[in-house]
Amino acid sequence: MQKVSTWIIRQMGWKMKITVDEPVKSVICVAPHTSNWDFIIGKLSYWSAGREANFLMKKSWFFFPLGLLLRSMGGVPVDRSKKNSVTEQMAGEFSRRKRFHLAITPEGTRSRTSSWKMGFYYIALKANVPIQLAYLDYKKKEMGITRIFHPTGDEKADLRELQRFYATVNTRFPEKFNTHFNQ
Repeated sequence: MQKVSTWIIRQMGWKMKITVDEPVKSVICVAPHTSNWDFIIGKLSYWSAGREANFLMKKSWFFFPLGLLLRSMGGVPVDRSKKNSVTEQMAGEFSRRKRFHLAITPEGTRSRTSSWKMGFYYIALKANVPIQLAYLDYKKKEMGITRIFHPTGDEKADLRELQRFYATVNTRFPEKFNTHFNQ
């Protein structure tokens, strides 16, 4: 899959910029997310780097045969009807696995939002794992991971730091991107 993904990404004119080692476990904050292409470019780029990442998806999408394909690509079904939260479910996944990387788009949608959802941050805190800061820069045609962020629990200071990191990324649809957080 690595060679095929690398070839596809190059044909699309994209390049990779990964300057940090991959932790054994991490949450991958992927932003901005303003286009359906973000998932495709992000997944192909990560595969071309020889890395595997999981992603969250509603449990209802994991029906046969689509569920087999989604799981093979790294899909993790989320049951929102359970009494425990997604944060608890994912912290459990981190504790059960030797290696686990969970990619989350903090906007939660391709549309403009008034603020980012904080699940990625709380999952990383609860699971005691770092956050890989991944971006898709459409102007540079670059998918990158250039920083590993260790949440401190000082939510306001941590979020200001994340806002600074993503503030200069060139999204596909700038009018849909916002780096504000629920606080």
